[in-house]
Amino acid sequence: MSEITIKEVAKRCGVGVSTVSRALNNHSDINPETKARIMKVIEETGYIPNNSARNLKRTDSKCIAVLIKGITNPFFSPMIEVIEDETRRKKYSLVIRHVGAYEDEADVALELEKERKLRGIIFLGGGYRKSTNKLKSLSVPVVFSTIGAPLIESQSKADFSSVSVDDRLESKRMIEHMIGLGHKKIAIITEGSEELSVGQLRLQGYVEALKAAKIEVNEDLIRYLDPNLEHYSVQNGYRTAKDLINSGTEFTAIFCVSDMLAIGACRALMDAGYKIPKDISVSGFDGLSIGQYYSPRLTTMRQPMMELSRQSIGLLFDIIDEVSEHKNITLACELIQGESVWKPKGYRK
Repeated sequence: MSEITIKEVAKRCGVGVSTVSRALNNHSDINPETKARIMKVIEETGYIPNNSARNLKRTDSKCIAVLIKGITNPFFSPMIEVIEDETRRKKYSLVIRHVGAYEDEADVALELEKERKLRGIIFLGGGYRKSTNKLKSLSVPVVFSTIGAPLIESQSKADFSSVSVDDRLESKRMIEHMIGLGHKKIAIITEGSEELSVGQLRLQGYVEALKAAKIEVNEDLIRYLDPNLEHYSVQNGYRTAKDLINSGTEFTAIFCVSDMLAIGACRALMDAGYKIPKDISVSGFDGLSIGQYYSPRLTTMRQPMMELSRQSIGLLFDIIDEVSEHKNITLACELIQGESVWKPKGYRK
């Protein structure tokens, strides 16, 4: 029989590893009944704390990794800066690894853990419903940043942390804003992934808002990105909007699931002779600074990038230091009313 581990004790007790650790170290902030249950399991299993392992933990390589899917997306740049600063402050080293569009994030993480002595991993971007069983094989804590709890299998939420916005709800809010200005023929540019993803969650919000307003969902106005181009890129926004324009389908507004897509869509509309927002309104999602310097200034749903990154790295270090268990944190977005969305042409309330 293999030697019992602290993870196995925690699993049998239905608590986190940090709770078992606090019980072993006689911390005062633990429920007496929980502590009694843990000590009983320890006695029954014969678990012995490995002091040499504890000492090794204090002296081993202090290194964390950030795995980024969509590294060309400027949304991640300021987030990485915050993570770098906090990592440096904690006297840890940082490994940044790009994950290709069609690479399995779990395979990349497992391989990286073999190559480097890691203490934790942060994932930026991507989707993980297929990969959670593989990720459970990792021996270090994982925090999903910008990837919400709906993208993690329900049975896995106790094993991983997430810090994100509610993509479905915030997209619904944007569509409600556009409907409130009088738009009924609203197109969406999103990704066509078969798996649940950030783009799919934002599509859900779009559909829910239309249905709540009793507006028929026109499938011809749902436009999916070109899978052969970089996702969430200006080029993909331009190409997809151009296809929408050429289709002849009538619309008064476009909601793009990222600001970079929205900027590409604006250029396609202007090249086709449309004025924004006089003829067509365009909105985005993310709140990139470039959107506020674009002409017209972009109406967007701004994600709290700094807070997302601060909470992600802070939570990872708290788990590493055994002062926190895994959490799923949801932050709110801010609707930025720029110059790219207005009432539809000829609209009279």
